[in-house]
Amino acid sequence: MHPSAVVWDPALLGYDLGGEHPFNPVRLELTIRLARELGVLEDVELLVPEAATEKELYRIHVPEYLEAVKQAPMVGWDVGHGLGTTDNPVFSGMHDSAALVVGSTLLGARKLAEGEADRAVSIAGGLHHAMPDRAAGFCVYNDCSIAISWLLDHGFDRIAYVDTDVHHGDGVQAAFYNDPRVLTVSLHQHPFTLWPGTGYSAETGAEGAEGTSVNIPLPPHTRDPGWLRAFHAIVPSLLEQFQPQLLVTQCGVDSHEEDPLADLSLSVDGHREIYRTLRELAQRYAGGKWLAVGGGGYQLIRVVPRSWTHLLATVLDRDVSPETPLPPGWRDTVSRAAPEAELPLKMTDEADTTHRPWGDGQDDPVDIAIRDTRRAVFPLHGLDPDDPRD
Repeated sequence: MHPSAVVWDPALLGYDLGGEHPFNPVRLELTIRLARELGVLEDVELLVPEAATEKELYRIHVPEYLEAVKQAPMVGWDVGHGLGTTDNPVFSGMHDSAALVVGSTLLGARKLAEGEADRAVSIAGGLHHAMPDRAAGFCVYNDCSIAISWLLDHGFDRIAYVDTDVHHGDGVQAAFYNDPRVLTVSLHQHPFTLWPGTGYSAETGAEGAEGTSVNIPLPPHTRDPGWLRAFHAIVPSLLEQFQPQLLVTQCGVDSHEEDPLADLSLSVDGHREIYRTLRELAQRYAGGKWLAVGGGGYQLIRVVPRSWTHLLATVLDRDVSPETPLPPGWRDTVSRAAPEAELPLKMTDEADTTHRPWGDGQDDPVDIAIRDTRRAVFPLHGLDPDDPRD
């Protein structure tokens, strides 16, 4: 197996929406610091990205939008395209820093396409809400969609994208809604209860690509066992039928119980189990090829650093035991910067991630979502939506 690629450079901290905005780059800095202190990144060469070119950004975004992003810091509030809002404030160097995020995900994609790595991870990526002509949900440029588009032109013609962020992966779904070469799967809090209000199970793909858009809208307060029950009831069967050559995953951690912007109730232990499952599915159904990116996550100290350290460790096959204590040096650094913060002691929330497989005859609160999604999508793949063996 080729070594896994980790893309990181402190310049990625420049994607900073400023002030009290929840999308604070300190979460990335604390993740890399924690991964280093736990030895996860020991002897790992961190790959330094370059900013995506305009030609690469044009794969998804229209020229007028790029020009607006470039001009926004000088023009101010009246630039349109979703810029200058509370969610997407204008900041100095916005185009360059957003293009660098895209470059980080593209660098991981290149390592896979060139056969230099079987897995790649960039925790700075995952800006899955950006649309061709507008910013949305803290996202200026859509690195996920741009990387998938690039991969489709560089040796891959069947790609599966799995989005585990608490918010619907709407920008990526929109980019490939009529493209049968890309299977997009999103597990998210139900759109009745959370922005962006899309991602219903009935959204299954445009004509000619029916069944390649898959949405699993979960009720608020779903915990690890319910989330994993839904995932295993739907995703492995579809990957087996679709037979992707590569798995791209958006690994947002705003699904955590302590996240301030949403209402699912997962744990750090649940996130760790998700990553281990994605690794196994990439191995089983995608020839081991896996590109992982970050995404949402707004509990900056207690959640994001631990969960994404588990992600880095999983990609590198250096799994960290949940019972591992947090290094004193990391805790001291955070305590000095945020003396009021209550710090975790271990790489675990002590949560039970054991789940019952769907089809056991019992009704779980997530089973409505499971049934709706299976009935909407499974027949389009030749699967029986009511047979738990499929």
